[in-house]
Amino acid sequence: MAKRKIILDDNNEVMMVLGENDRNIRQLERIHSVKINCSQDSNLNKYMVEIIGSESNVNKVSDKLFELRNKKTNNSSDTPENPDTVYRTYTGRRIVPMSKNQKDYIEAIRNYDMVISIGPAGTGKTFLAVASALAELTAGKVNRIILTRPVIEAGERLGFLPGDLYEKVSPYLTPLFDAFYVMLGSEQFRRYREDGVVEIVPLAYMRGRTLENAFIILDEAQNTVSEQMKMFLTRFGPNSKVVITGDITQIDLDGKERSSGLVLIRGILSGIKDIKFIWLSEVDVVRHKLVRDIIKAYEKWDNNKK
Repeated sequence: MAKRKIILDDNNEVMMVLGENDRNIRQLERIHSVKINCSQDSNLNKYMVEIIGSESNVNKVSDKLFELRNKKTNNSSDTPENPDTVYRTYTGRRIVPMSKNQKDYIEAIRNYDMVISIGPAGTGKTFLAVASALAELTAGKVNRIILTRPVIEAGERLGFLPGDLYEKVSPYLTPLFDAFYVMLGSEQFRRYREDGVVEIVPLAYMRGRTLENAFIILDEAQNTVSEQMKMFLTRFGPNSKVVITGDITQIDLDGKERSSGLVLIRGILSGIKDIKFIWLSEVDVVRHKLVRDIIKAYEKWDNNKK
């Protein structure tokens, strides 16, 4: 059993490290199977945080606590928090919705157990889902985040890809990874993956599972077939939240819209009041301004073909 002590110099550092109602350390205890004790040294007029557990886990937790302590200058109490803030990144950047529809999207995620977001590229579907997942994890509302998508658009033939399961799936989850890198940094994201806090699962491997206390993101859902979508929708268990994202203008399946699980559930699930559909459009695009014009041009071209 290993032990390590961290000294905190003032109340600001205590707040940054422990979190509101000791939220940070309670979460770290749960995730890394360690014991964290806090006390005040009256002689030194300083606070002491002691971490007890396996050496590897103690090292991970101490690194995280040092990171929290060193971020205090990025989170000055002199800067008021934006009430629309979804998540604050490891560099101190606030993630906020950039349009009314995006704000509705965030509110839906907070208030519904299942949210289905449909819209074109660049509208923040994936990015805001990841931010919301991390916010729920940080608040202790879920214990893990699960990322999934159909990795081979028309059949998920993972055996044709080189490497182990993670290496097979990684190229298809790059947009999700990019969002995690922005919000956590590469090192913390790596630790979350190693500790199982963030799990990456091909959609084909979700069958038979029941996912409790998890925030589950199904990305690129337009490339699911009906059977896959039904299987996924019935996976989540108690205290879980599901966000499904997709762009029905970019379906790669052979049968196109007729076989897309995302297209079909618009009618199948529309009558269930506890499921929320959010529609995003080119007005919500937050990438280069040309992306919005390109989307509108393609919509015009598609309409002219009909």
